[in-house]
Amino acid sequence: MHKKRNWTIGIIIAVVVVIGAYFSFFHHSQTSQKTVTVGVVDSSKADVAIWKQVAKTAKEKYGITVKTKTFTDYNQPNKALKNGDIDLNAFQHQAFLDEWNKANKGNLISIGKTVIAPIRLFSTKYKSINDLPDGATIAVPNDATNESRALYVLKNAGLITFKKGTGKLATISDIKTNKKNLNIKEMDASQTARTLDDVDAAVVNNTYANAAKLSSKDVIYTEPVNKDSEQWINIIVARKQDKNNQAYKDVVKAYQTAAVKKLYQKYYGDTEKTAWDLNLK
Repeated sequence: MHKKRNWTIGIIIAVVVVIGAYFSFFHHSQTSQKTVTVGVVDSSKADVAIWKQVAKTAKEKYGITVKTKTFTDYNQPNKALKNGDIDLNAFQHQAFLDEWNKANKGNLISIGKTVIAPIRLFSTKYKSINDLPDGATIAVPNDATNESRALYVLKNAGLITFKKGTGKLATISDIKTNKKNLNIKEMDASQTARTLDDVDAAVVNNTYANAAKLSSKDVIYTEPVNKDSEQWINIIVARKQDKNNQAYKDVVKAYQTAAVKKLYQKYYGDTEKTAWDLNLK
C-alpha cells in the first residue's frame, strides 16, 4: 500500500514536471524565440539607428528578434498589417490611423507612443511667413489627416482662419478668411518637398523633409506642440486581436527607453520629441 502510494505520487510529480516544462517551452517559444516584423516608412540613417537600438534591447532583454520592413509611402503599411504581412507598424499618428480604419474597415489599434514630430512650413524663396506675397502658392499633403494638420499650421501661423464649428479634420472648404489669398495646392505627401522649387512654400512631413535633406534654414514656421497636438503623436500599431501579445508589448518597451531618447536627441535635436514621457499643456 505504501509503495503504491509512493508510485502514485511519483506519477503526479512527473506529470506536473512535464506540464511545467511544456508551458515553459511554450512561453519561451512565444516570447524568447519570437521574430517581430515592423513596417516603417522612413529609412534614413537616423531611423535605421533607432530601430537597430530597439532590436538590440529587444534581443538582449526580451529574447525577441525585431526586423523592419520599409515601405515607400503612407498607403502601404496599414494594408500590410491588416493582411498579416507584418506584425506591427510604426509610421503614423493617431489621427491618420483613425481615418484609415474608417475608410478601410480596419481594426488596427495603438499599443504604444513613440514620438511627435512638429511639421514645418518650408520655403526656399522667402525667409519669413510675413514675406509671402499675395497669391502665394502653398503645397500641402492631400490625405485627409495630414492636409488637416497642414491647414492648422497655416491657421496657427496667422495666414488663414476657419469657419465656426470646424473639427479636427479641416479641409480647404473650412477656410473662412485667407488674407493673402493663398493658392493652397494639394498633392501627395511624398511630393511636397520635391515641389519647393515650383511653389512659394510647402508644409512637409518630417519623414519626407529628412529624406529630401531640407535645410532648417528654409523653415519659416514650425507647428506648436501643445494639448491640441495629441492626435499627431506617432504610435506603434497592431491588429486589435494582438493587443495583448506579450512579444509586441515588449517591442514597445524596447522602444520606450532612454537609449532611444538619446538617439532622437542626437539625430533630430528639437525637431522630434519622444512622446511616451511628454507632458502636453
